[in-house]
Amino acid sequence: MLIFLYRIYQWLIAAPLFIIATFITAIVTSLGSIFLNGHFWGYWPPHYWSRFTCWIFLIRVKVTGRENIDKKTSYIFVANHQGAFDIFAIYGFLNHNFKWLMKKSLEKIFMVGAACRNAHHIFVDESNMGAIKQTIRQAEETLKDGMSLVIFPEGSRTWDGKMIPFKRGAFMLASEFNLPVVPLTIEGCFDRLPRYTYNITPGTITIRIHEPILPGPKGFNTKVLLAQCHEIIESGLEEKHKGQSAGETGTKG
Repeated sequence: MLIFLYRIYQWLIAAPLFIIATFITAIVTSLGSIFLNGHFWGYWPPHYWSRFTCWIFLIRVKVTGRENIDKKTSYIFVANHQGAFDIFAIYGFLNHNFKWLMKKSLEKIFMVGAACRNAHHIFVDESNMGAIKQTIRQAEETLKDGMSLVIFPEGSRTWDGKMIPFKRGAFMLASEFNLPVVPLTIEGCFDRLPRYTYNITPGTITIRIHEPILPGPKGFNTKVLLAQCHEIIESGLEEKHKGQSAGETGTKG
């Protein structure tokens, strides 16, 4: 009975509020980023939009490990990707200004793609080496004075809650920046909104901020960094979500 009432609330009340808030946030973010400060307006309106989204859908987010990061330091945050609410959880509750490393295809999302572009989030076309080099140059100009980058190295959301093999390209980019890499374990998003449905289940999402992995004198070894991040992130998952996803084989490119 309760879940039936929640479905009515989700689709008749929360969903319309979410759509309206999304359009307003996209407009404010775009205008603020174009005419004022992209670092400020590219973060704070989406930050509160994400918190509002979690609130109206009755999602609680708990964060542990905040003591492991410093707001004045730039990091590369590497997170697992259980579902769409990963985005709201990180944007709303990480409490650290950052840019997303996003697939080029996401730039086509109505209004949201333009807002992300105006806010100087970083789009990457992994099929084009020249574009990847341009992405590196763009990111190097952005990642300083506490501005960080968030990457989902799986490349897409899992189908079963378990991690998809990480793509090496994300770690090749991370190694280029020579910044501390912070693994993030996100748990609960798959149970809130899995990839195969639009029906949300209220409950709790947890973000565990692990200790930064510092670059050595010669930077990072990409393969070692990938394996290290995968192991650390998986260590924070529930047992049912450990192991490799059966729904995706991933790529090594």
